[in-house]
Amino acid sequence: MAQAKHSLKKYPTIGVCGLDCGLCPRYYTKGTSRCPGCGGPDFLNKHPSCSFITCCVKKKNLEVCGQCSDFPCSKFKTEQEYQQMEESSSYPSNKIVLQNLGFIKEHGIKVFIDRQRKRIKLLERMIENFDDGRSRSFFCRAACLLDVTSLESSLNKASRKIKTVNIKTDDIKTKARILKEYLEKIASKKDVELVKKKK
Repeated sequence: MAQAKHSLKKYPTIGVCGLDCGLCPRYYTKGTSRCPGCGGPDFLNKHPSCSFITCCVKKKNLEVCGQCSDFPCSKFKTEQEYQQMEESSSYPSNKIVLQNLGFIKEHGIKVFIDRQRKRIKLLERMIENFDDGRSRSFFCRAACLLDVTSLESSLNKASRKIKTVNIKTDDIKTKARILKEYLEKIASKKDVELVKKKK
């Protein structure tokens, strides 16, 4: 039996468990493999057995676990365990789940969503103007791990350089390379890994 196409929660860009769904490559994928975000339309067909959704949304009528008086409960690992987890080559979201939920617990979900929307807008700008078909995951990692000021600075520097050296508008490959260089330079200074090292 098909699940309803409506959203289960108000903010699908933040996972019940703290994942930054609005900064994930699958959220920006076209076609049937696209993820609608946490609790977004058709979510239950793609993720029918999410215990976080069952506990937090269905039983407690909350948006995220950070709003629960029992957070962090036994469903969560320790911060150290999250940092040591094998991560996706495209998206390091497990690294920041506790940080996201802790922020929501302290400041509220609306403040978190306002901050996240800034990151999403910057990511969408990167994807729209700089994605050469191979850089979307990289840009998602950057939007997830770097602060908004660093993202804005990198975008502005890249745009100025592209204009200064007269890169053609449709030369997306060169534009992507330039932006990635600026993002990697800032990430290196902040000891942030944007390119997952192969073991």
